[in-house]
Amino acid sequence: MSNHPEPPDDHLPVSDSNRWSRKTRRRILISSFVVLGHLLGFLSSVNAIMTARTAQGAVAWAVSLNTFPYLAVPAYWIFGRSKFQGYVIARRAELAQVQPMASEFVTNLIARNLIAYPDRKGPLLVERLSKLPFTQGNDAELLVDGDATFRSIFEGISRATNYVLVQFYIIRDDGVGRELKSRLSDRAKAGVRCFVLYDEIGSKLPRAYLQELTNAGVRALPFNSTQGKANRFQLNFRNHRKIVVVDGQEAWVGGLNIGDEYRGLDPKFGYWRDTHLRLSGPIVPCVQVAFLEDWQWASHELLRGLNWDPRPAASGISRAMACLPSGPADPLETCTLFFLQTINLAQKRLWIASPYFVPDEQFISGLQLAALRGVDVRILIPDKTDNPLVQFSAWSYVKNLELAGIKVYRYTNGFMHHKILLGDDQYCTIGTANFDNRSFRLNFEITMAAADTNLALQVASMLEKDFDHARPATTEELLARGFWYRFAVQAARLTAPIQ
Repeated sequence: MSNHPEPPDDHLPVSDSNRWSRKTRRRILISSFVVLGHLLGFLSSVNAIMTARTAQGAVAWAVSLNTFPYLAVPAYWIFGRSKFQGYVIARRAELAQVQPMASEFVTNLIARNLIAYPDRKGPLLVERLSKLPFTQGNDAELLVDGDATFRSIFEGISRATNYVLVQFYIIRDDGVGRELKSRLSDRAKAGVRCFVLYDEIGSKLPRAYLQELTNAGVRALPFNSTQGKANRFQLNFRNHRKIVVVDGQEAWVGGLNIGDEYRGLDPKFGYWRDTHLRLSGPIVPCVQVAFLEDWQWASHELLRGLNWDPRPAASGISRAMACLPSGPADPLETCTLFFLQTINLAQKRLWIASPYFVPDEQFISGLQLAALRGVDVRILIPDKTDNPLVQFSAWSYVKNLELAGIKVYRYTNGFMHHKILLGDDQYCTIGTANFDNRSFRLNFEITMAAADTNLALQVASMLEKDFDHARPATTEELLARGFWYRFAVQAARLTAPIQ
């Protein structure tokens, strides 16, 4: 019998069988992880095939989810959805509550002869898409660039006596952002109700900025696209709208966000070329509807006490206008159908200015058909952008557009950021929607459409000055850039559905 005690069990030498058991468990664990990954990839691909809005998107997700599920599955559930869950339900609940106000609004439009087309033949498609009437008795002032736009907006806020509604994709805590805060705070302290909505992904506002607004009596909320269990990890949707409404009598809509760069102080691009509209008349309550829906989603409450009494513009000018809010909660692709219609209507000229020009094939075909029937089709894009993928992708469309006689120009005097379509001498659109998949299908956008010769000619004159600061983009130039640049162009185009 030994005088030495036996070592405890955890100090026993590891036997070959124990070592084999650990290897086996590790292999089983790894195999289970692989099987689970591919199972989740397969199930996610089934969901993508059943819900994707385009065949190209369905194919791309199905292939990647089954080939590289470990990367593709989390990417799909963060970026892959095309429908905004929950917003539709909130919208229906809100519509039930505002139905009496909406009915009174339309009744007053009819009684005051403010419906632009009583026969409803011309604008039927726009009205069916937007669920808002085409109105007359409107004035629309073209605001060119940041100084004119911010001066007009801030002066309008200072005139407010009842309420101010403010919504932007980007609000920065810089010179322009602090001036907005100051103007709103002054109005709130004077008893004016002030409401601010911002996109939490586009805006990175410090807590102190928001606290100062709150202390002054301003209610400021993020749009909060990730609220609700189904949206918790969904980062694909953006609220890209830019709206200001004062007392239900004035509204501002266009391409500018709140930031110093939009005033032409961008350190990278210098001059920032952009366009906004100041609106008055019965179109203003239509703009207000878009804010109302978004506020209901963000706050879970209905804004009451807003002005829904349509009045003609005090200037006496009468422009026929429609407001088209669009987004991923729409049952149809509102933005897509609207712009396809405007392209198909063009008979004389079709000029499009967009900082992010990444259209899908149906738009390319529509533009080619317009050019082949004799329409002067021109596309104006920036020479340099803040998105390298977009800059490369835009070159990939030049050849097919050029073959149909379409002219593509690259704006060289800084960064061109406005979103404009001019059709003939009769109609134009100005708003927040870019010519890309994100604006057509994933973003909440707002577009103002005007069937007015005077405003259309003002837009034409403005765009002609832009073309004076642009150079043609040709296939010959692209070919001269070398193989690897052309390869990068084509590779970037593959990412069009997510740009």
